[in-house]
Amino acid sequence: MCAEFAGVAARARPDSRVLIQPLAGGLAVYSEPGAPMNKVIGLGLGDALEESALAFVEAEWAARGEPVRVELSTLDDGAIARLLTSRGYRLLGFENVLGRALSTADVGAPAVAGLAIHSLAPDDLDLWMEVTVDGFAHADEGPLPTENPPHDVLESIFRDMSGVTGFRRYLATVNAVAVAAASMRIDGSLAQLTGASTLPGFRRRGLQTALTLQRLADARAAGCDLVVVTTAPGSKSQENVQRRGFELLYARAILVK
Repeated sequence: MCAEFAGVAARARPDSRVLIQPLAGGLAVYSEPGAPMNKVIGLGLGDALEESALAFVEAEWAARGEPVRVELSTLDDGAIARLLTSRGYRLLGFENVLGRALSTADVGAPAVAGLAIHSLAPDDLDLWMEVTVDGFAHADEGPLPTENPPHDVLESIFRDMSGVTGFRRYLATVNAVAVAAASMRIDGSLAQLTGASTLPGFRRRGLQTALTLQRLADARAAGCDLVVVTTAPGSKSQENVQRRGFELLYARAILVK
């Protein structure tokens, strides 16, 4: 998904110096200055990291004036972690990757008075993006996110994400007022929940749960058998998905040079 996102950015902004580089079974992806998708992703899942390959990525990022951000799976045997820390990387925080199988029990959200969930067309973007960005800008109390981009960067991210293959967007309304939004990406038999956002005045009403259940049903209808999601450890979002049967697959350490 990160690689395709960078491809969208490259087509939209040809001067963005996009780079997509295989690295130790994962990818080093640079899309444009300051983008949260600029990261080394997929490390620590079994392949060794060669120091020369890492040095190449570091040099490319330095030429772009960008700090190198690494997502390292805690399944790493310690070798990659030791290499990163020896080269000056510092720990920024952690994220959890959770998943579960889909089943015939995933039939959609239950009826709630006044609630409607809309699956949006690709060009129906503005209201979805407004609700998504506004919700993310007012985070719940809890663990600090490892990414906190400004409003204009968030808008650019969500606009580009809408051009990624298999990306689906949802808008929840209560009595015809748009109050929550969510998204999902379908990649073969895998569904990836790629964010949900609720306006502050409408939280604790079960809207995230309803959006999760709807996406699970749609993923199953699309032929998926597995769904994954990333959350901050100990967050309300993690609590919500665990109530829906998600289990921790692994955590990942976020390191930055």
